[in-house]
Order: sequence, then structure tokens, then C-alpha cells
Amino acid sequence: MKRKIARYLLGSICLIGTTMKANSQEKKALFNHVALSVYDLEKSASFYQDVLQLDTIPEPFKIGKHKWFEIAPGLSLHLIRDAAEIREHNRSTHLCFSVVSIDDFIARLKKFGVDYYNVQHELGKVGTRVDGVKQLYIKDPDGYWIEVNDERRY
Repeated sequence: MKRKIARYLLGSICLIGTTMKANSQEKKALFNHVALSVYDLEKSASFYQDVLQLDTIPEPFKIGKHKWFEIAPGLSLHLIRDAAEIREHNRSTHLCFSVVSIDDFIARLKKFGVDYYNVQHELGKVGTRVDGVKQLYIKDPDGYWIEVNDERRY
């Protein structure tokens, strides 16, 4: 009898905890997507598909001005053709993607003729953070900076 009561109480506590967590998720904002204004939509879309190997996802507008990419489950990158020119961007404002192998990624960069830099802005160099994560920086066709690293998140 005591075991039945203990199981019942434990089950009730788990149910209450799950409900409380679900309610707290409804109260805070959750990240959905990032949008970048681009000059040449096809050139930028090719970069994100070929170099970063992102998968396209359906976009609802279907007016030839947008390309959407999945960047993580439930998260997306939207490219919007509306930039009047290509501008210089500060590297501190950047996107970041993690890859399994920096060496394999560098081989793909070389295949597509994309320059890469370390944090000191040395061409063709890879940096290593104090936590051992290797990282490099590249620019997309519109000059947006992208960090690529081999950080593992499980």
C-alpha cells in the first residue's frame, strides 16, 4: 500500500513538473529565425547550400524574393533579396555554425574558393579557443561574417 501511494505521489509530482515547464515555455520568447538582407539571392542561396550545406525549407511567400534554410530543428535562416548594395559588416556581428571536422570544412572552402581567417584576421589560419575549440571566420557573398567551429554540443 505504501508503495502504491509513493508511486502515485511520484507520478503526480512528475505530471505537475511537466505541466509547470510547459506553462513557463509559453511565457517566454523562443528564438525562431534570423533574416539577412542580400543583394544577389541566387548567389547567396548557393553559398549557404553548397558551402555550408544547409537544407532549404519551404517558404510561404513564393514571390522569388526569399530563400529559407533550416539551421537547427525548428530554427531557420531567411535570405531576403532587398539589399541595394553589398556593405562591409563588423565581424563581431556574425552567425556561427559548428561542423564535425574543421579540416573537412577547409577542404570544402578551398573547393569553392572561399577565404578563411582566424580571430586575428590572418588569412588561411585556424584559431583555437582557450577551451580547445577550433574556429575560423568566413564571409558570405554579401559580406556577412560567419564563424565556423568544431564545438560539440550534446
